[in-house]
Amino acid sequence: MSDLFGPADSPRPGAGYTAADIEVLEGLEPVRRRPGMYIGGTDENALHHLAAEILDNAMDEAVAGHADRIEVVLEAGNTLSVRDNGRGIPVDPHPKFPKLSALEVILTTLHSGGKFSGKAYDTSGGLHGVGSSVVNALSEVLEVEVARGGALFRQSYARGKPTSKLKREGEVRNRRGTLIRFRPDAEIFGAQAFRPDRLFRLCRSKAYLFRGVEIRWRCDPALLAGLDTPAEATLHFPGGLADFLAAAVAGRAAVVPEPFTAALDFPNRAGRCEVALTWLEQGDGFLSTYANTIPTPQGGTHEAGLRAALVKGLRGYGEMKKEKRAASITAEDVLAGMAGMLSVFIREPQFQGQTKDRLTSPDAQRLVESALRDRFDHWLAGHPAMADNLLAFTLERAEERLRRRAEKDTPRKTATRKLRLPGKLADCSRESSAGTELFLVEGDSAGGSAKQARARETQAVLPLRGKILNVASASAEKLRQNQELKDLVEALGCGLGDRFDLARLRYGRVIIMTDADVDGAHIAALLMTFFYKELPELVRAGRLFLAQPPLYRLQAGGKSVYAMDDTDRERQLKRHFKSNQKVEVSRFKGLGEMPPMLLKETTMAPAKRVLLQVVLPPEERAATAELMEALMGRRPELRFRFIQDNAAKLDEALLDA
Repeated sequence: MSDLFGPADSPRPGAGYTAADIEVLEGLEPVRRRPGMYIGGTDENALHHLAAEILDNAMDEAVAGHADRIEVVLEAGNTLSVRDNGRGIPVDPHPKFPKLSALEVILTTLHSGGKFSGKAYDTSGGLHGVGSSVVNALSEVLEVEVARGGALFRQSYARGKPTSKLKREGEVRNRRGTLIRFRPDAEIFGAQAFRPDRLFRLCRSKAYLFRGVEIRWRCDPALLAGLDTPAEATLHFPGGLADFLAAAVAGRAAVVPEPFTAALDFPNRAGRCEVALTWLEQGDGFLSTYANTIPTPQGGTHEAGLRAALVKGLRGYGEMKKEKRAASITAEDVLAGMAGMLSVFIREPQFQGQTKDRLTSPDAQRLVESALRDRFDHWLAGHPAMADNLLAFTLERAEERLRRRAEKDTPRKTATRKLRLPGKLADCSRESSAGTELFLVEGDSAGGSAKQARARETQAVLPLRGKILNVASASAEKLRQNQELKDLVEALGCGLGDRFDLARLRYGRVIIMTDADVDGAHIAALLMTFFYKELPELVRAGRLFLAQPPLYRLQAGGKSVYAMDDTDRERQLKRHFKSNQKVEVSRFKGLGEMPPMLLKETTMAPAKRVLLQVVLPPEERAATAELMEALMGRRPELRFRFIQDNAAKLDEALLDA
């Protein structure tokens, strides 16, 4: 045993592990130690989650019928206040903690509040009893005022701990409700600050979601420089989601002249839902969903209920019109081009995580589907001309979907069985080649990061070891023997030379993704040479691309900007930062050193990345061949001549930059 593990009496790490090493975090200390568990991190989204938590509490008072006005004020110094005219947080002693007021219990104790039993609120957005206490824990200062029973009470806190006792400040007339004023803690969030435009949109969406509330917005004008956000506004929308939808699709032609809208109560006081939908003739649509005024960007069971109601409704209408093709309609066809909002209010909703991005309540799907299906059927039957247009529009989408599948979907499962795919290839899961991408990356380190950052359904990753063979100066025998290129050809599946068949290409795009440095540029040049020499038809078909990873990240004041090279770095510094501002400049050593989420955000996610398409202009075919031979061929004197002829141009370009 000693040969394997060392001498029996040798010290080992953690050998002194005893009961004294067990920490018990009390009060709000867990929140400050691990804020990500409660608000999803410490980034800009997490910072604004604090504002949403306090605003949601005020909205709960309004939805419950105890308030009709909310005031939101953003002051200088990153201080936000939210005031409602509801019942006011109780200030009498708490039965379980008689030495503390109920107000102090709510603000200093996790999982405390009036929303667990359902007695104080029929429906609410805050259910875990952590919202106010988490905001308090993560605030440098927090002040609370409660107007209740004709009296005004005030208390202050710092980083979750009271700095004053609850004081009765005197009598008040014509005032009731709660005011919470707080400043997020820079120890947690750094220099990040509330964005007025984002807070204004949050307030506006809340006013749309509950037509019975008026939200008064005010912001220090000094914070609005360069923003199209008002300093003051009164947000009240009697039309609810119908007003929301009208503003969102203003100026865009719709398939149906009148949107489908409904506001319905669920049976047995289980809650209610509101929906507003239309279908756009051109462009992409959207579907925004909410549960108890909480945005659910990842959808959930309420969205599934809406989808089911719409699909079954249109299929039923098609059957009534004796349209056999209606049986092929799917949710994908119905939602194509649809623009809409869905809001539900239900008792004790279940969310995925504290940040509540997805509703998981099982009953929500059944409640929404049964409520909306009948109303949607009546809307179709009552507007036959609009219903016919919508059915025809949806059938076109269904036919287009089926046609794409028939024409473009070369089954990748069959191709996989015929090919010996390289073991280091991380393939994508989609069966067809449509919409898929193969990333060629340099080295296992970059390959590991890319595999974590990719979208597994559509993006495949093939790591290549070092610099591949220069096929412009190598013999055919060397090409056949090179393992890296053999792996690449096998992954592509389309063959070489006379056996090349573009229809057998297993991916819609081939993307060369190398480091943003000289070595990376050389590897990219070697790969482009390979495709030009051995797979020119793939390039002519527009299937080859170059990824553009950034070389630098510039950070200051909560802002992050990326630069592609030294010249771009200086340009971005001048464009986005003040001359006297201290900017932290980070240089990425390579793709393998870049965190997967950052690699995804900057280089791989289709919504944000930059790709350069490699093209072969037919009119310049001879010039391209000549240039390729000079730069990559066997004759060094041609490269030397090229450098001599173009060195002056490089100097001029550097001077201009």
